[in-house]
Amino acid sequence: MNQITVSTDKNKLDVPFIQNFLKDIYWAAGRTIEEVQTTIDASVCFGIYLNDQQIGFARVITDFVVFGYVMDVFITEEHRGKGYSSILIENMINEPILKNIQIWRLATTDAHFLYEKFGFKALEYPEKMMEKKL
Repeated sequence: MNQITVSTDKNKLDVPFIQNFLKDIYWAAGRTIEEVQTTIDASVCFGIYLNDQQIGFARVITDFVVFGYVMDVFITEEHRGKGYSSILIENMINEPILKNIQIWRLATTDAHFLYEKFGFKALEYPEKMMEKKL
């Protein structure tokens, strides 16, 4: 029987596995293993494991009160369509150390249906948002 677990223990994360996935995906193309490690160090991270083998990842950048930004969410292709992404997001949203976050945000081009199940919606005032890119 397949056992799914989600953990915030950064010591369990398979950083080469995470970097190997992210380096080819549109939102993180070219990210080096050193950059991936830096993002992990600066975030609350979630690994999802099938029988103790990592099959996905997500992270939250947060101040633990006002704001949380969801990033780098993925499930490997061979494990998609089995509800694992919903398990990952549910664990993230219900993580006790993140319970006081008042505003959650994320950016996605292709997974709106997933996040809508957890209360995410289009920005109420997108004209107030700004960004700066290097």
